[in-house]
This record gives sequence, structure tokens and C-alpha cells, in this order.
Amino acid sequence: MSRVFNFSAGPAAIPEPVLKQAQVELLDFRGTGMSVMEMSHRGKVFTDVAREVVSDFRGLLGIPANYKVLFLQGGGKGEFSIVPLNLLRGKKKADYVNTGHWSAGAIKEASKYCEVNVAASSEVRKFTYIPRQQDWRLSSDAAYVHICTNETIHGVEYFWTPETGQVPLVADASSHILSRPMDVARYGCIYGGAQKNIGPSGLTFVIVREDLLGGAHPWTPSVFDYTQQDNNDWMLNTPPTFAVYLAGLTFKWLAAQGGLAGMERVNVQKAECLYGCIDNSAGFYLNTIAKEDRSRMNVPFFLKDEKLNALFLEESLAAGLAGLKGHKAVGGMRASIYNAVSLEGVQALVDFMNAFAKRHG
Repeated sequence: MSRVFNFSAGPAAIPEPVLKQAQVELLDFRGTGMSVMEMSHRGKVFTDVAREVVSDFRGLLGIPANYKVLFLQGGGKGEFSIVPLNLLRGKKKADYVNTGHWSAGAIKEASKYCEVNVAASSEVRKFTYIPRQQDWRLSSDAAYVHICTNETIHGVEYFWTPETGQVPLVADASSHILSRPMDVARYGCIYGGAQKNIGPSGLTFVIVREDLLGGAHPWTPSVFDYTQQDNNDWMLNTPPTFAVYLAGLTFKWLAAQGGLAGMERVNVQKAECLYGCIDNSAGFYLNTIAKEDRSRMNVPFFLKDEKLNALFLEESLAAGLAGLKGHKAVGGMRASIYNAVSLEGVQALVDFMNAFAKRHG
């Protein structure tokens, strides 16, 4: 089979060394004669794996000791409900900033459990920028402030951390987690799905400050109660063991790349390469996002002549470039250039885009 570069938004590319190691260990994990998928999540072999995974995740992000790490299920979208159930803690209101499709989804779900104050929104400009904090209208009585730090569909990313005082800052960081360093101590809770930069779908990470535990709504299902899960080492129910194992392999791969600082350097190169191609195409390709807010992970772009869209997708796939169709909410194209997408892959995409523009421009 010829080489394929995967630009899918999620489930997304997994580092090749991770897949190869999983392949080697699939039938016999650490001399047990069985797959990690087959063994008890309460047995010593897997509990050792789980402790190592948490330790490596903490090390990569520099997670302070007063934060709990949970690996759960339900995905980032499930957390849209789970967050207010756990973090309202008797309050009636939460602040949300609306920067795109996933922020809007979080607002819709939270509205089932509390009054949502939309403190700022970029919808009027089609979600092409991040509202500056001086334009936010925060509540005095909010339980927390929620942001989506990277919008996969619209392609905007926070490169600054909002100041929310004593009110906990909560972040859906699904699509840029581990792509660069984050100051975890400035957040009350960070959550997301794993299927972008961590591993396969089916796994959800939650990083939550311990003083925010203990106040879940009585109706919160036990498996979604952060406190109950923490008290049971996030194994109140059977966790997605194979996904946890693959996440652990990814964490070790990231450490070998120089950690998050090393990963960020590569991600900056990839983003500059792709955006440079778009910006220097004499209008053949267009990206409408404010330059200071352009995502390094998800790069939406449009062809000036949309009649060429189908041909672009057909020819790019034939060239070994997969997953480039834009989300139905916005159309066009989208290249998701997560950690596992190499600089070589981005350069291959840029070479194709330049050649396609030369043929059809």
C-alpha cells in the first residue's frame, strides 16, 4: 500500500511508532500471553499500566499535585453535561464564551442545568476570531467560566489564558491538548476527548482541581461524578482499557520528541508551512480566520472557485492525502495537523496544493 498522510479531524492520526508497538504487544502483553484488551482492569498488570499512564500524563503537562486526573468515557460532548453537574456546586449560573460549533454545543447542554450567561461571542463575524477579554461581560455570581481553547471546525485557538479571578476557568481542550505547554494551575478544570492528540476515540481525560470536588448534583450518574471516580481511581466502572494503554504509549512517544516544548516547535513549523501556502496562493486558497487566532491544529480553507472542490478532494486522495473535506457546518477543506501528522506530511500537502493551483488557477 502506498503512503497515506491522514489529516482527519478525529478520530485522527496516531503516531506510527505507537501503532507498531501496539501491534507487537497485541497478542502477548509483557509476557502475560494475552492482550491488554483481555485482562482485568483490576489486576496488577493493568493497574500498573494505569498508574504509569497517569504519571506520564502529569509529567508531560506539569500537572500540580492538587489536581486530580481522571480517564473516563462519554467524550468531550458528554462533558458538556458532566461539567455543570459537577461544578455548579449549588450555584445557578455559569459563564460561557462562544467561539464556534463546540462552544455552542457546550452552551446548549449547560442550559439544561443552569442559567448560561454568554459572556462573549464571535458569532456575528462567523466565528473567525477570539473575542478579547476586555469585551467579555462576566457575571459576579457564576460558578465557573467555560471556554473551548481550540475550535476544530472553525479553526480558532486561544494562545492566551483568560483571567477569571476566584471563579474557576474551565476549558474544553480536546483538540490541542499536548500540542504545546499549558499552565494547568490557571484552570479549575481541563477536559477533552482523546481522539485528537492522545489516542483512539472512547477515552476522555479530565484534570480537575481537588477543591472543586464533592459538590456534584445529587442527580449526577455515579460514573460521571468526579468525586466518586476519583475515590475509585477512575475505575468505578470498567474503563476503556485498550484506549488507556494506547494513550500511555503516546505519552512516551511525546516524551521522546522533547516533551511538549519540542512538540510545539514542530507544530509551529507545520502551521507556518501550511498557512504560508494559503496566504501566498494569490487568492486561489482562502483562510478567513484572524491571523493571531489561527489554530495550529485545524486549518480550514476554501478554494476561490468552489466548483473545483470535488476535483481537489479526488486528486488529493489519489495523492495519498486523506481526510481533507471540511465539516458540513462550514464547507470547504480542513487539514487537521495534530501531533502525529509529520512535517513531511504537511509538506506533501503543500506541494500538492501548489501543483493543483498551478494546474487550475
